[in-house]
Amino acid sequence: MSGAKAAIYLLCLLASAGCAALLIRSYVQTGARLLLWSAACFILLAFNNFLVVLDLLVIESIDFTVVRRLTALAAVCVLVFGFIWETDES
Repeated sequence: MSGAKAAIYLLCLLASAGCAALLIRSYVQTGARLLLWSAACFILLAFNNFLVVLDLLVIESIDFTVVRRLTALAAVCVLVFGFIWETDES
């Protein structure tokens, strides 16, 4: 694996974790529940990116593709559920 690909995977992990942290901080300050749903989505996306790093850079002998896809699906489902839940409550 080239160094450029490793850097990109790590930067994606840091970006999604940073977004999750900022969303959590904003939720704590404002209490807007849509921020909580968005933060949960980005936490799952950060975990997904962690699995990508683990799968492609660290443990190349084990295939994490199914788990990675399930975490990405869970992240999208959490966000869609949050959008629907918050629309119903408004």
